[in-house]
Amino acid sequence: MAERVHPRDSPPSSTELKKTPSASPDRPLKPAAPLLEKPVSPPPAGTYVIQIPKDQVYRVPPPENAKRYQQLSRRKHRRSTCCCCLCWFFGLLFTFILLAAIAAGVLYLVFRPEAPKYSIESVSIKGFNLTSSAPLSPEFDVAVRAHNPNNKIGIYYRTGSSVNVYYNDVRLCNGKLPVFYQGTNNVTVFVASLKGSGIELTSAVHKALISGETKGAVPFKLNLRAPVRIKVGSLKTWTITVKVDCDVTVDKLTSKSKLVSKHCDYGVELW
Repeated sequence: MAERVHPRDSPPSSTELKKTPSASPDRPLKPAAPLLEKPVSPPPAGTYVIQIPKDQVYRVPPPENAKRYQQLSRRKHRRSTCCCCLCWFFGLLFTFILLAAIAAGVLYLVFRPEAPKYSIESVSIKGFNLTSSAPLSPEFDVAVRAHNPNNKIGIYYRTGSSVNVYYNDVRLCNGKLPVFYQGTNNVTVFVASLKGSGIELTSAVHKALISGETKGAVPFKLNLRAPVRIKVGSLKTWTITVKVDCDVTVDKLTSKSKLVSKHCDYGVELW
């Protein structure tokens, strides 16, 4: 029996439709492909669409902008390098400060440092002749009491100290402290010999001194500056300046003068 040949575009016959296998539990039918809502229109004539993968696209500036592109790239590189250096610098600085703070805390807990204390014990005065208008050559012998309350810290008093005595902003005499070492938990009383010469007083200052001696209360200011080095264990610090400012009042201007009142403020200059 001859087979029938159908044209390609002709619809299938009913016989061929009957031969199409139907759906069964063992062989389910394939779902039909979804229909597009809008059919894709073909590109217009003379238009070509070329698709290139992203990893094959290279961004190359045009020749007229190549030089500017290189300059911008170098600027960005320099900025990133500077930012990196600054980050490293601040990181190291923070680490150093942190370590220094930890070391200072450990030293404080180990040595328990306390500030030394100073006071004026006595003042002996010579060379005041207020019955004459001639220039004065006053002399002061000031006994200073220094107390080092530390059990593990010593103090070296070095050269370059200065002691000055003032009355109403007029410097009467000056001198120096002795050079010595003050051990731990020690009290030392040292005498500073101060001298002045050719001191000319105004009439107002001259009258104020006579009035003060008559009342038994002559006030003076004493300024002391002493460079010291602190000994902590077997180590010595850099030179530190001790500052002592005292207000003292004596009853008379003689070698047998007595202190009526005294008050001292003291501090240090670390640098």
